[in-house]
Amino acid sequence: MAHLIAPSILSADFGNLQRDIELINNSQADWFHVDIMDGVFVPNISFGFPVLKTIQKFAKKPIDVHLMIVDPDRYTEAFKDAGANILTLHLEASTHLHRSIQNIKKAGMKAGVALNPHSPVHLLEDIIADIDLICLMGVNPGFGGQKFIENTYAKVSTLKKLIIEKKSKALIEIDGGVDFENYKKLVSCGANILVAGNTVFGNANPTEAIDQLKKII
Repeated sequence: MAHLIAPSILSADFGNLQRDIELINNSQADWFHVDIMDGVFVPNISFGFPVLKTIQKFAKKPIDVHLMIVDPDRYTEAFKDAGANILTLHLEASTHLHRSIQNIKKAGMKAGVALNPHSPVHLLEDIIADIDLICLMGVNPGFGGQKFIENTYAKVSTLKKLIIEKKSKALIEIDGGVDFENYKKLVSCGANILVAGNTVFGNANPTEAIDQLKKII
């Protein structure tokens, strides 16, 4: 399959949120990526249900919600109601991961698991056949605009091998530090979805930035 681009709403202009949502709707982007931060699991606070419901109101493409929060199980149904099509929680924040995945799917969403840069891929061995997406962090979670962690390439390759070995259908998503210098190598290593925040919305022409990220040749 061709790789997908998921612009991160965290980097959008919140004074012109509807405009930026429509920009994504009318671009080659595939998903909306929405980072939810609680100031506890990560040292930053982003936004909650009112903003997500605004995105839901105008979005014409799937909404990929990435939870960087403690005790994410409390909000599974609420995120479904607010428009999430894909719900990803962190391995490091989940006490009973298998149960959490079951609850996300029961609510009618695709289920993802995110790994912080320090978490090894092998921790997913017993769950990888049950999930739809693995989000590998290319930076430490919490803030946009950080320098990409080079070890991410090796993690993508290792994860790809594990997916094949376990006959999983999970897609590999990269979140953090994706730019024009590394996106082709990430795809060649096995990445299926690229989250791009500053690379898209920090560009003078976000639509052209998305177009470029879709090109591999």
